Amino acid sequence: MVKRLYPLLAGGGILLAVVTVVTAQVGGDASLNPVSMTISQYAARDEGGAIETAMAVLGLASLALLAGMRALDAPVDGWPARLIGLWSVSLIGAAVMPSGTAWQGDVHGVLSAVAFVSVPAAAIQLVGRLGQDERWKAAARPLEWLALASGLGLAVITYVALPGHGVMIGLVERLLLTAEVAVLGVLAVRLAQLAWGPWLRVRAAGRRAGFLVHR
Repeated sequence: MVKRLYPLLAGGGILLAVVTVVTAQVGGDASLNPVSMTISQYAARDEGGAIETAMAVLGLASLALLAGMRALDAPVDGWPARLIGLWSVSLIGAAVMPSGTAWQGDVHGVLSAVAFVSVPAAAIQLVGRLGQDERWKAAARPLEWLALASGLGLAVITYVALPGHGVMIGLVERLLLTAEVAVLGVLAVRLAQLAWGPWLRVRAAGRRAGFLVHR
């Protein structure tokens, strides 16, 4: 039962975090421009606290995802597990760190940067491992494309943040975050399939057998 709980926590948390962020930015302060503001800058000026809440939920959901993958013996030990854990802790740290003052905003930005680097690095390492595991092989191909997309996004945001003088950094950061959340989503979907699939098949077989007996 515990193994079947992990994908619910992971998938539900990821979905809730995405909905919260989208809702906060669509219905937020019209004077704030997500295209030119990083998520840390947006969170500092948005007094609703929705962005911080979403970051904390996503961090906790990622920990549930990691625990679920370990429970089902996914090839995640070593650096992939450390990097996913680093992503989770960085998000939770950024969520609880106030961003009102200059130094707090800097810490918030550093934690966000650490989180953004962690997922592409973890995805790159997981692609080969999942491809060699029959149970997780189905997730390897989409993960490969998403790892490429997130790695490219990381390169672009590095350029925009340094020689690009922050032009459209908010848009680039949000596209990168989309790719990274998609990485987690692919893993969460496969985790759900492996955790719930056998149980659902047994239940379906039991219903069919009961139907045949009653006939």
